[in-house]
Amino acid sequence: MKKIYFLFFVGLMISIQTLFAQNQQPDYRKLHYLSKEEMEMKVNLSKNFVPTDPPEGVIRNVAEFDEMQAVLVRYPFGVPVELIREMAENTMVTTIVANSGEQQTVINTYTNSNVNLSNCNFIIAPTDSYWVRDYGPWFIFDGNKQPGIVDFPYNRPRPNDNNIPAKVSNELGINLFGMNLISTGGNYMCDGMGFAASTDLVWDENPTLTHTQISDYVHDYLGNTPYMVLEDPLGEYIKHIDCWGKYLSPGKVIIGQVPATDPRYQDYENTANYFATTNSSWGYPYEVVRVYTPGTYPNTPYTNSLILNKKVFVPITGSQWDDEALVVYEEAMPGYEIVGVMYNSWENTDALHCRTKGIADLGMLYIKHLPLLGNFNYSDHFNITADIIAYSGETVYPDSVFVYFRQNGSDYEHTLMQHVSGDTYSGTIENVQQGATVEYYLFAADESGRRSFCPYIGEPDPFEFHVATLPVLSFSPDSVLFQTEEEMMNGLPLHIVNNSSGGFMISSLTEMGDAFEWVVDQVPQMPLILPSSDSISLLIKCNIPVKYLGTLITDSLFVTTGTGVFAVRIMIDSDLISSIDDPYSSLRSVVYPNPASTKMMICLEGYSGKWAQVNVYRLSGELMLHQIIKVSGNRTGVDFPDNMMSGTYIYQVIAPGLSTSGKVIVIR
Repeated sequence: MKKIYFLFFVGLMISIQTLFAQNQQPDYRKLHYLSKEEMEMKVNLSKNFVPTDPPEGVIRNVAEFDEMQAVLVRYPFGVPVELIREMAENTMVTTIVANSGEQQTVINTYTNSNVNLSNCNFIIAPTDSYWVRDYGPWFIFDGNKQPGIVDFPYNRPRPNDNNIPAKVSNELGINLFGMNLISTGGNYMCDGMGFAASTDLVWDENPTLTHTQISDYVHDYLGNTPYMVLEDPLGEYIKHIDCWGKYLSPGKVIIGQVPATDPRYQDYENTANYFATTNSSWGYPYEVVRVYTPGTYPNTPYTNSLILNKKVFVPITGSQWDDEALVVYEEAMPGYEIVGVMYNSWENTDALHCRTKGIADLGMLYIKHLPLLGNFNYSDHFNITADIIAYSGETVYPDSVFVYFRQNGSDYEHTLMQHVSGDTYSGTIENVQQGATVEYYLFAADESGRRSFCPYIGEPDPFEFHVATLPVLSFSPDSVLFQTEEEMMNGLPLHIVNNSSGGFMISSLTEMGDAFEWVVDQVPQMPLILPSSDSISLLIKCNIPVKYLGTLITDSLFVTTGTGVFAVRIMIDSDLISSIDDPYSSLRSVVYPNPASTKMMICLEGYSGKWAQVNVYRLSGELMLHQIIKVSGNRTGVDFPDNMMSGTYIYQVIAPGLSTSGKVIVIR
């Protein structure tokens, strides 16, 4: 993991010299907090604000860790040029300047500092301050997959700053929506999947609105529900959420930590515990990462970092806690490049995040997926679904959508996901082992040239889930084999055991066989709730005489539940076959090719022109194919359905005088 330290001890002197070089004096009224003059101003912040109707349809609010096409900064700078040089290596840097003269000054500065000018552009607009996070644009995609910016009355009486979202929207040529909710970017974070959070500052600054009305605004304009409004543990004037926490992903949040002797200690712990016990948009409690931010000199504003595509820029100050903070980010965000940015003007309440703002990739390729996480009952396969949304309007390559997965740290395998409908794709992780730890991630590409992973970083930090050692339902014995006529008449027992930690419902089971005449004696009433660790006992009987021929006749009893279909084999020894004459006594079947890809051929010697039934099952017993075929010549082909992914399957061929089965390997 690369780690970079920018040494910028003389930043303040350079900034002052730059200001005087432009014949400007520092405007000490334009502070991150409200100056005395501003507090005394009786200003209606919404006076010049233009509200609009909200965006149409289902809205997605872009998160900081989504793909960005640029990053916004303002001149005169609030960040070191070294940071701009690093950001411009991979991402466009958009600099707000007041006029063409300032633009040329910045170009000269960038040239002298070896900033990649091919990754730099400019917006000419007057500003009052460099806190672009606070007044900058909030990006959304509407229900028509069109990008837009949500504007709001900025919570400072700084009209030039307040105009910037409209200016950016005009520069990008995208819609601007006016949400009449006084706010600030430093006190807002979202996860890109419908969740957002702020401190109760948003309630303080909108006293004419109820809490419900505030939440309704955030839902209607930004598409976020729930909107979590939290008490501020920082205890400072600013009450911005980025001073003590931020989303690292939809399921992970970083929260500051202070020493136990700090009067704010319990407030911080309560905040961390809130996230640790609250479900994220992934449906599981947040993973809470803690970073030590005691706030003592030198300052420790580590949560005030910037995630920009595959880099994370962390403000450092020379504190003894800097190295530890960088390690926390490295461990929490594997695969990202963690960059420490040293600068002598970082404050605990105002650092790197406050002074930069990502500009969303307006044509991003977005993968929306609710991951499998935590512990699961055993199954030999797990279905994966995702929406692949190309906001560029270009076509997703159908042969590019993959699930990459591995078990117990082995090499990654991949399987192609199939298009279901609309933006939805589906694939299957096959042949899962009992007790396995499964890691996986998704990949897609579209004709715009974009490539995307989910989670965003892909293989270095995959989704992970664990599979139980035993299936939810197990059978004792694992197959029922009739070997004597006495067993056929009296029946053989079959026990179905619930291995899960809770009650399990069986909705139905097969009562009689297809391949030969077996029955379940005294079928229990369905549906049936089977308590944890409990079992039910069935008696399987077989009718005499058995008229079908074969060396070992195999059939299956299927147990249907709310989570899938389980199967147990019912078999009879060939020695018990009746000697009744059968016109198909010479019937044999062979399946080829094996492995197969899109179809398999079934060879039925001596059965030309006759009908037969073909079934194909997963190893778990789920029926994947059921087809009645008429044999042409001595063989007929059977096409596999599109949702049959690579893996091992059980085939079964049933005809008058034949029931045979075996394994077929499918490679797609």
